[in-house]
Amino acid sequence: MLRRLLENPLIRAGLMAAALAFCGLGLAGDWPAVQASLARLHWYAFTGAFVTAAAGAGCMTLAWRAILADLGSRLPVPAAVRIMSVAQLGKYLPGAVWVFAAQVELGRDHQIPRRRGAAATLIALAVALGTGLLLGTIALPIASAGAARRYLWLMALAPVIAICLAPPVLRRLLDRALLLIRRQPLERPPSTVGLVVAAAWTTLGWVLWGTHAWFLVDDLTGRGASALLLGIGGYALAWSAGIVLVMFPGGIGPREVALVAVLAPVMPRGAALVVALMSRVAMTATDLAWAGVGFVISRVSAQAYAPAALSRRPAPGKHRKPAHGWTPRTPGTSVGQVGQIPIEADSQAV
Repeated sequence: MLRRLLENPLIRAGLMAAALAFCGLGLAGDWPAVQASLARLHWYAFTGAFVTAAAGAGCMTLAWRAILADLGSRLPVPAAVRIMSVAQLGKYLPGAVWVFAAQVELGRDHQIPRRRGAAATLIALAVALGTGLLLGTIALPIASAGAARRYLWLMALAPVIAICLAPPVLRRLLDRALLLIRRQPLERPPSTVGLVVAAAWTTLGWVLWGTHAWFLVDDLTGRGASALLLGIGGYALAWSAGIVLVMFPGGIGPREVALVAVLAPVMPRGAALVVALMSRVAMTATDLAWAGVGFVISRVSAQAYAPAALSRRPAPGKHRKPAHGWTPRTPGTSVGQVGQIPIEADSQAV
């Protein structure tokens, strides 16, 4: 019953509205502090947050591309950017399946089988969640023991996901999942090397995403490099909380609440709210910017294909039948001489 309720678009939209309402109430209650923190936030701090957030999203795309190549479908980087960037817009719609479905269907344009595209998307999400929880488990207790204690339940998922990502276990899980949906097993199961490459790209992405949060925290608190681990660990756990609570589109609501809870022990609540909101703005702007790049790639690819397709079409007037029908080639006559037979001779033959 709970699953059916969560699949209802009206209930999902209601949950999103409730999350935004609670966020608005929190802003209203702390508005004087929020307003003061916004006034102190410098433009270059937000610019740094946007640039590092965009770079982190690019690393996550390369991680997904590495997994897809490991499964047997090697994509050019522009094609991977197009698929991932356009599909990511689906996470702002109510429902947890839009990004998944969009990546699978856009992959069909590049001859990626549906089961392979679905498996790559699930593995990429598991790798992101596992590495994010692992980074949060390591970085957050060093930066803030008080904040880490609030997320022990979330950190406990890290070893479980790490076990599931072990290649023998992951192969069995994927085969079982494909069997449940009546699909054949993958032609090439994920390998250790492929998972390590994807984990490396994902870890770099997490560091960049954590740095985007650090730009905002440092600008409001002046803590310098000491807040870098707080930004990395705090954002990783906040993002993971948004993924675990799948009923909220794009993690809107839980991610902000989790980030505020992480930052509250080390900075005023009003400033923590500003960091959470500006982080959301930077990440949304990043999604829109990458989507714009994806649409440009689509247009350029379409324009590059159109002249090639037109050049393969026969020119007007060519390859038409002769006015008197097909002229047979007589023995001893070359192909080049067939078209030189006089019309009179052809008409006499007719």
